[in-house]
Amino acid sequence: MNVEIHPWAPFLPEGCRLLVLGSFPPARKRWSMDFFYPNYTNDFWRICGICFHDDKLHFVDEAKKTYRRERIEQMLREKKIGLYDTASAVRRLKNTASDKDLEVVEPTDVAALLRQIPACRAVCTTGQKATDVLCEQFAIKKSPEVGHFVEFTFDNRQLRLYRMPSSSRAYPMAVERKAAFYQPMFEEICTP
Repeated sequence: MNVEIHPWAPFLPEGCRLLVLGSFPPARKRWSMDFFYPNYTNDFWRICGICFHDDKLHFVDEAKKTYRRERIEQMLREKKIGLYDTASAVRRLKNTASDKDLEVVEPTDVAALLRQIPACRAVCTTGQKATDVLCEQFAIKKSPEVGHFVEFTFDNRQLRLYRMPSSSRAYPMAVERKAAFYQPMFEEICTP
C-alpha cells in the first residue's frame, strides 16, 4: 500500500493561541481547495462560520462548491488559530476518507509544533483518532469527553486538550449542534 505524505505545511499564525489538529486530509480527489478541511462536505468551515459570524455559509462559496480560502486565512490569523494534523504520513487501508481506515505511519511531532507557538494555550482535536494519537504522545491517561478538555503540562506550560466533535458529515450530528460544542472553546481561547 502506498504511503501518503501530508500535503501541507502547518498553518501557524503569529501569536497562535489555539492549535486545531485533525487526523489527516482526505484523498486529493475529495478536495475542493488546497488547504485544511478541503472536502466540501466537511463541516469545519461551516462550524467556524457559525461561531465567528453567526452564518454557516460565511466561508462557503456555494456556487463553486468550495470555500473562501482568503476569508478563512484572515479569520485564522485574527483569531490566532493554527492548523495541522496528528499524522504526517498514512496508509489508507480502504479507499475512504474515514479515520478508521487510516494507518498512521508517521505521527506528527506535535511537541515540535508547540515549541514554535509559545503563546499557544490549547490544542483541539477534531476526531477520535487525532485525540488518541495526541494522548499517546503526551502520556495523557484519560482523554476528554466530546466538548470538554483536560489539562496537561508541556515544557513547563499548562495547556488544555479540547476534544471536539468530528466535523465530518459521517459524524451524526447537525452542524449547528457541533458549533455549540466549539463556541465556548473559541470564546475562551481565541478572544483577547
